[in-house]
Amino acid sequence: MTVSRVQGAIFTVMVLPIADPYDPALESGLQEQISRSPNFFANAPIIFDLKDCMGGTSPDDFIELKSMLKRQGMMAVGVQNASTVQQRAAAAADLAPFAAANGRRAPTERATGAAPSAGPTKLVTQPVRSGTQIYAKGGDLIVTAAVSPGAEVIADGHVHIYGALRGRAIAGASGDKTARIFIHRLEAELLCVAGRYLVSEAIPPEHIGKPVQVALVEDEISIIPG
Repeated sequence: MTVSRVQGAIFTVMVLPIADPYDPALESGLQEQISRSPNFFANAPIIFDLKDCMGGTSPDDFIELKSMLKRQGMMAVGVQNASTVQQRAAAAADLAPFAAANGRRAPTERATGAAPSAGPTKLVTQPVRSGTQIYAKGGDLIVTAAVSPGAEVIADGHVHIYGALRGRAIAGASGDKTARIFIHRLEAELLCVAGRYLVSEAIPPEHIGKPVQVALVEDEISIIPG
C-alpha cells in the first residue's frame, strides 16, 4: 500500500510590501516592474508583507489584492508581518501566515563586513546542473564549479561560487542581511540577499562576466566589483 507523506522543501517566493490594499499606484508600479522581466514574474507565488499596512483587516482587502495579482499573472499564497486581526482576515481569504524573513537575528558583523555562519559550511565540487536546487541550511555554501541556467543555489549564510553563475543565487535565505554572494564570473538569472533581488535584465552590463560581490547596502541590493 502506498502511503502519502508531507515533506519539507524550500522554494523561492517573492514578497510584495503593502501599505494600502486599495492604492491605485500599487498595480501600476507592479506592472512597470513586471514589464522589465515578464518571464521571471509569470505565475510567480507572492507573499504580502504587511509590516507598514494599516489596512488588511477585512477578507475583502485580501480578495482585492489577490485579484490584482491574478490580473498581472501572479498568485498570492500568504502574508508576513501580519497582526492577529490581519492574519484572521488573510486566512478567511485563503492566505497562509508566513514567518517574517527578517525574524532571524543577524549574527555579529566582522570588521570585513562578512558575518560568521551559524552552521556547517556545505561544499559542492561538481557543476550544478539545470533544474537542481542546493540549500545550505544554517550556514554557508561553497560551489567550486559552474552553476547552470535554471539551477538554484541557496544558503542561510554566504554563497561562494568559484565558477560562472548562470542560474540563481540566494544568500541570507533566513533573513540575514549581512550575508553576501561571492561570484567568480557573473552571468546570473537572479541575485538575492535576504529577500532583496535583482533579475538578469536589471544587472548593470559592466558587471557581466566579471568577479563581484553582492551585498545589501543601506537595505538595497548592490553589486561590488571584485
